[in-house]
Amino acid sequence: MEVKAKYFDTFGVMIDCSRNAVMKISELKQFIALLSRMGYNQVQLYTEDTYEVDNEPYFGYFRGRYTQEELKELDDYAQDLGVELIPCIQTLAHLNAIFQWTEYKTINDIDSILLVRQERTYQLIENMISSLRKCFRSKKIHIGMDEAVMLGKGKFFDLYGEQNRTEILLEHLKRVCAITDKYGFEPMMWSDMFYRIANGGAYYSPKSVFHSEIKNQIPEKITLIYWDYYHTDKKTYAKMISGHHQLSDKIMFAGGAWKWGGFTPHNDFAVRTIKAALNACIEGGIRNAFITLWGDDGAETSVYAVLPALCYAACMAQGITALKEIKEKFFEWTGCSYEDFMLLDLPDRAVLAKEKVVKAEDGLFNPSKYELYNDCFMGIFDTAIVPDESKKYKTFAAKLKNAAKRNGKYSYLFETASRLCTLLSYKATIGIRTRKVYADGNREALDELIADYKKMIKLTEEFYTAFKNQWYLENKPHGFDVQDIRLGGLIMRMKSCLERLISYRDGETVSIPELEEEVLALHTKKTYHNNWKTNVTANVL
Repeated sequence: MEVKAKYFDTFGVMIDCSRNAVMKISELKQFIALLSRMGYNQVQLYTEDTYEVDNEPYFGYFRGRYTQEELKELDDYAQDLGVELIPCIQTLAHLNAIFQWTEYKTINDIDSILLVRQERTYQLIENMISSLRKCFRSKKIHIGMDEAVMLGKGKFFDLYGEQNRTEILLEHLKRVCAITDKYGFEPMMWSDMFYRIANGGAYYSPKSVFHSEIKNQIPEKITLIYWDYYHTDKKTYAKMISGHHQLSDKIMFAGGAWKWGGFTPHNDFAVRTIKAALNACIEGGIRNAFITLWGDDGAETSVYAVLPALCYAACMAQGITALKEIKEKFFEWTGCSYEDFMLLDLPDRAVLAKEKVVKAEDGLFNPSKYELYNDCFMGIFDTAIVPDESKKYKTFAAKLKNAAKRNGKYSYLFETASRLCTLLSYKATIGIRTRKVYADGNREALDELIADYKKMIKLTEEFYTAFKNQWYLENKPHGFDVQDIRLGGLIMRMKSCLERLISYRDGETVSIPELEEEVLALHTKKTYHNNWKTNVTANVL
């Protein structure tokens, strides 16, 4: 029996294939088939530069880009399932990967932003769009254009001086739409830049007022996408939807299944945001929506890890709201337990200093990422960790290991998460312990600490192996070099710290300078730190 969304004409999922994890075509097919069973009828492939473009050999170079043959094969497969496959690209910002090549440096405005008003820019965009036209049946194309916060502030400013940034955006949008028109595409774009320019960089400003002439200048064919993954109250979504009507009559909504906080999903938080958002969409008459699966900072979390959030969203779209029935649907669609999959959230349910165990209502929290990379000697995050946090991770590891036995083909997800928790049962508090032992000068405790460093290194290697198996099962090999560098560097740093501890114990060195420097408070209420560069060191990478 065909499953359809009750409240939406199109209800889809956007898969991020640009943050190093480029899903294999075989795995994408399985995932799309599962989404189809759940009632999704649209899939967007988010590819910044990870697709083959005619006449642009450096576009997606060594990034695992999809060939045109692969995209055609995937489009055929989705079509047979009744799923519309849509290219989701970038035509303004988020193109940082291409700017490392000399070929594109002349059209880099600043940061990851294309330099508008340059013919080479529009030649590139036309090459992108003409290539995609060969691969996709859909008339729709997502042209991106989000988060270009420095638009007109770099090389553009040097060439043209200070200019009205809304006019720059609209001018560029019209040129891109002329290209999409030429190739028979109906474009959609993220809406945030209209808000950011009007509000000094802020997007979520429910009281924003836009002049009618801006709406009149937005190309008629464009659909504006209001994206919001953060709010848990329906009122904010409703106000933002109302504000969008000042800009366009064609509005789409994008929510988020939180898989981009590190190695662990945030299904609990995602469900809360999705519930509020979709209720506002249904009441506000929004008939087209999709759920994003971003992969910020390395795409460490599997798309399958957020199946509970995707199931919840699919059920809401079909008018199913009782949790008992949602859990039954999850089992019907996946053959697995909803409760088991929610356990994948556990690594980020550790203890905050001076607070209780973090629950969904506490919002976003990702200790499993920043505690993993928190340096053993320079413990930037040590003040946010409590001494008994290790016990919690041991409990989580056992629960996840047991769940791995019950979940068949998805067992590897639980195995990876269990290995992470086992590692963190040593790693999370190792810096705090190291400083205490060093300060106390306790020889016996130092021997015990050194033994735990050796165990921690072995457990890190075991986690690396499990995570590598997960990656290669789902994704192309491109992009895992970053994980080799990060986790390999972590292991080498642990070994370096171990060697110095042994040298100190044996009297070969008289001090460890990092352990004599005071660890300062973070001075932030933020408990979400998903940036490897700032997680791993205070020094320059």
